[in-house]
Amino acid sequence: MSVLVDSSVWIDYFRGSKKTAALDGLIEEDLLAINDLILAELIPYLKIKRQRKLESLLYSVERIPLIIDWDDLIGMQVKCIRAGINKIGIPDLIIAQHAIQNNQLLFSLDKHFSLIGGVAPLSVFGESK
Repeated sequence: MSVLVDSSVWIDYFRGSKKTAALDGLIEEDLLAINDLILAELIPYLKIKRQRKLESLLYSVERIPLIIDWDDLIGMQVKCIRAGINKIGIPDLIIAQHAIQNNQLLFSLDKHFSLIGGVAPLSVFGESK
């Protein structure tokens, strides 16, 4: 099973934080996946900072195509709102849906993904259900 790595993890990892040290093991085991939305969040900053090696690293990660099921996404958002989980942006709902569709774990530092996992079948890396 591959692990979809969110931009929050990549940013923290590039800063050398110990919170994302588990990413080293995922890299060694070649279990990483990324999508175009996450790349779109990361690549512009790397281009501006001329971080070509990091940009190349991200482009070498397995890229899973995004297929957005808007009805499903709306349904997930309705479940979140009914559960009192508010202010989750569409990009994060897309990332959650993408992980669910592709039977992936999601590695993120954003706590709202754990909340989404309470109302949708989202599995968050490092958490047990």
